[in-house]
Amino acid sequence: MEFRKLGTTGIDVSAICLGTMTWGEQNSEADAHEQLEYALSQDINFIDTAEIYPVYPRPETQGRTETYIGNWLQKRGKRDDLIIASKVVARNNRTDFRGVPARASKEQILQAIDTSLMRLQTDYIDLYQIHWPDRKTNFFGDVFYEHAPYEDEIELEEQLEAMQELIKAGKIHHVGLSNETSWGVMHALELHKTKGLPRIQSVQNPYNLLQRAWDVNLAEVSIHENVGLLAYSPLAGGVLSGKYRNGINPEGSRKLHFPGHKESRYHTPRAYEAVEKYAILAEKLGMDLATLSLAFVNQQPSVTANIIGATSLSQLKTDIDSIKTKLTIEILAEIRTIFFEDSIPFNLGTWN
Repeated sequence: MEFRKLGTTGIDVSAICLGTMTWGEQNSEADAHEQLEYALSQDINFIDTAEIYPVYPRPETQGRTETYIGNWLQKRGKRDDLIIASKVVARNNRTDFRGVPARASKEQILQAIDTSLMRLQTDYIDLYQIHWPDRKTNFFGDVFYEHAPYEDEIELEEQLEAMQELIKAGKIHHVGLSNETSWGVMHALELHKTKGLPRIQSVQNPYNLLQRAWDVNLAEVSIHENVGLLAYSPLAGGVLSGKYRNGINPEGSRKLHFPGHKESRYHTPRAYEAVEKYAILAEKLGMDLATLSLAFVNQQPSVTANIIGATSLSQLKTDIDSIKTKLTIEILAEIRTIFFEDSIPFNLGTWN
């Protein structure tokens, strides 16, 4: 396993991060614990979760993923050799989080951390992230910004003030953002420099062969400011695993499990066309499509960790093994050619 520094923290995190959003919906608690044990046997020390998980969020399952992890931590009896990341929800009209519409306000952040710590059965979270901006902007894979602010947007300053209190209380160690823009990242860094608020150490955004909005300007910000990408959805919701090729809807897949998923971000005719091109390239190279897709993400210079998720142990093994595959300059050039032929093949404005 490769290890990389998390921002300016000095912490070494595994380049493959174990994602958990299917635990409690598509995966049982036994599945989750099996995945955790296998990941650790492969030297993975980085685990990412969120208070909203599992996905898709429902009142009867919300928080279950953190509970599964907490039960495993309690059984394992060790904590300090792991880097655990979680996330607090932002503006959301659902009322199943804290009895009121969710916001990433100072008050709700201070409430949310205690609930997450209780479910995780730990005294601290290593990296606490704001799951998405409270302001109205382009995130969850949307590309275009339209200026139409909410009247009651919660400022990043207030959110970072809450994080500062949590750090002083020892409840969290470091702060990250998620589904952020270049302006949001630079604004947060400026608040650190001018007001002494906690420095953000990472940004968790979507990144894969179909969705590379990150590369437009955030990649440069990331490298120069030492705020690495935690890449989520590296297989584009499973589309880049190849399992949906030729019209197949495999048993247990998200597309079958959740009504309406067929209309989601990556299930478009143009996305399927791009997948075929990448699949042909992978076949020519003698590797499976998932390995090609993940290896591409793994070796991007702005990536701190690639957040992989799986519904089966065999998928998890393939995903983790991708760290052993290195793509040559020639292969990367072929990928670049395919991408430019169809650079935005997904639905805009969707988050699943």
